[in-house]
Amino acid sequence: MDDLFNTCLAGAESRIAELRATLEHHNRLYYNEAAPEISDADYDKLFRELEELEAKHPEFADDNSPTRRVGGTPLESFQQVRHLVPMLSIDDVFELKDAGVPEAELIDFYRRLQKNLGRENIDVTVEPKIDGVAVSLVYREGKLGYAATRGDGTTGDDVTNNVRTIRTIPLDLGADAPALLEVRGEIFMPNESFAAMNAERDEAGLPTFANPRNATAGALKQLDPRNVAKRPLAFLAHGLGAYEGPELPTERDFHELLDRLRIPRNQPVMTTATLDGLLDCVRRIDTDRHDLGYGTDGAVVKVLDRAEREQLGYTSRAPRWAAAYKFLPEQKETVLRDITIQVGRTGVLTPVAELEPVLVSGTTVARATLHNEEEIQRKDVRIGDTVLIEKAGEIIPAVVKVVVEKRSADARPFSLLEHIGGKCPSCGGPVAKEEGFVAWRCTNFECPAQAVSKIKQFASRKALDIEGVGETVAEALVRHNHCRTPLDLFTLTAETLGSLNLGSEEEPRRFGDKNAAKVVESLGRAREKPLDRWLFAMGIRQVGESAAKELARLHPDLGSVAQSTILQDVVAAAKLEAERKLVSPRNKDNPPADADEKERRQQLHDDLKARIDDLAAGLQPYRLSPDAGPVVAESVVEFFNSEAGRHVIERMAQLGLDPRSANYIPKPAEADSSGLPLAGKTFVITGTLSMGRDEMKAFLESKGAKVSGSVSSKTDYLLSGEGGGSKRDKAEKAGVKVIDEAGLAELLG
Repeated sequence: MDDLFNTCLAGAESRIAELRATLEHHNRLYYNEAAPEISDADYDKLFRELEELEAKHPEFADDNSPTRRVGGTPLESFQQVRHLVPMLSIDDVFELKDAGVPEAELIDFYRRLQKNLGRENIDVTVEPKIDGVAVSLVYREGKLGYAATRGDGTTGDDVTNNVRTIRTIPLDLGADAPALLEVRGEIFMPNESFAAMNAERDEAGLPTFANPRNATAGALKQLDPRNVAKRPLAFLAHGLGAYEGPELPTERDFHELLDRLRIPRNQPVMTTATLDGLLDCVRRIDTDRHDLGYGTDGAVVKVLDRAEREQLGYTSRAPRWAAAYKFLPEQKETVLRDITIQVGRTGVLTPVAELEPVLVSGTTVARATLHNEEEIQRKDVRIGDTVLIEKAGEIIPAVVKVVVEKRSADARPFSLLEHIGGKCPSCGGPVAKEEGFVAWRCTNFECPAQAVSKIKQFASRKALDIEGVGETVAEALVRHNHCRTPLDLFTLTAETLGSLNLGSEEEPRRFGDKNAAKVVESLGRAREKPLDRWLFAMGIRQVGESAAKELARLHPDLGSVAQSTILQDVVAAAKLEAERKLVSPRNKDNPPADADEKERRQQLHDDLKARIDDLAAGLQPYRLSPDAGPVVAESVVEFFNSEAGRHVIERMAQLGLDPRSANYIPKPAEADSSGLPLAGKTFVITGTLSMGRDEMKAFLESKGAKVSGSVSSKTDYLLSGEGGGSKRDKAEKAGVKVIDEAGLAELLG
């Protein structure tokens, strides 16, 4: 039996090793060489097999497994790592604006090399300066040991868990790797990925990143590697740190080592031996850098020969054999003709600057995002202004600032709400700005500008699970005017779906009858889906899976959610609580002016507190979870109170859609307290009594009373023990009857 067990164990270990090697091979082909050999589905199948085997056999765990690419356990903080070799920065030399010789500082650097090495021609390499975050990757016996940021050059943050999620970084270099190899390079965000991520953040009403480097640095500072895995980061090597292996006389030999080990490296790297050649290489990089696919802000120059580098030596902070020549960002002036509003796929209203076309960083720019109204006001951008334009991170056209001295007398300030007349420019529906967000958003569930994203959400697996309706089909349905809203799916016929063209007019691609039949069948099943799935499918702001389940627990059907007194009370209590904090005489940001105002505000505060307590008492039997808190409640109430929300209810009734809750729990029946001695009376408790305060509260409630936490005009009795204090004083001023335990006994007869 033991032999059989050991054989199975050895087989599992062998298969795990095989899967890891295979997945790393396909990772390299996909991410580094853009030449995949297998489909995504086949890759996922291998990945899932490895996950399952590793779960069954934790004894074969390996931090460098491909499964760790998706992120491990969150950290409490970063550990510090001392670099094996100091990780120095490179001195900058700058392109000089409006100078007779813009490259003067670069020329001075090369002449210092000539002087210190005692000859005219010095072999140097020239490569793009990646605008990323410097890291050190330490490999021992071919396996990634750890990764660290530069930090202060001597000590950096251990970011190994985050770096493992970056798929362009190899985790195992194979048997031919040197015993010790420390690779220095840059982690960065490719241009297209950065632009797509910023577009998504704009759509979500979130602040956008100013440039790819900021986005990269923010990602690497995340303590949860799972969040880093969601960021589209990449890596390119450009330098050597600690090393134990065959001699590498020149930078060219180092590059050959990187290529042999399949570590992605910075390219192009040009070599020249003259000053004129150096200037030509730098100018070529300045011209070509816009096509590199990642942000660059200069060119790095290094002496080719390592022996000569040692001869030149170092200053306290940088090598004397290298320099980073920094290009000036290209900025152009143009006129802002108008501001238009773009409705995004998630309903966010984005102001866009319509510009006099101008050539910036190699392309003609006629439009630039202004992100949101707050950004327009901060920069004081007006229609008709002369503005300065650049490409953020050399990628996204952006308005840097207004050239105020060129402002014309008829330049017009901009108000988004006035511009759109308070309605969505796509559908005429209501717009709203959520608390804590800077973006305005269309709240109409049936807004055509949001149709594709809404249909995709509506049909997703966790929503109504409508098989076959993904983004491609949703786009085709909207493009051919078959669907303007998700609910239009329920009007589709098998014939319409079967003939749906997913391609172009030139290259048509028919959806097909079999696929159409699957969709129709799924739509039939969707009619019977429980209420929580429908609530999630509708894409109401703030209503995720957990909130949808909690709403369905509290309500039997959709109509009850739309007219919910529970949610209305939650919203009312939250607003009263905000008001209570504002008027509190102890509010440090808004202190009372004098004693009279303090007393008046205290009374108002106590009245508000009593109203909040009443609402809380009414909600208490429902045992609400935070998933149906004030933010969710307000979003749901606003949605169903809007014209768009009411239309959804009407439209669903027309289509015969009436989703019911599968987990509704009715409010527990309240006992009839009308015959109890203290029924209808409100008490406040203060001072030391013969029993604990909680016990006394329970006793009073058992006799039919309500117990509040503060004295107000609604208080009937203050039950006061020894040391009644301020509550007793307030009760006497408010004319509330104060009784002790003997008085309570009289009331109870």
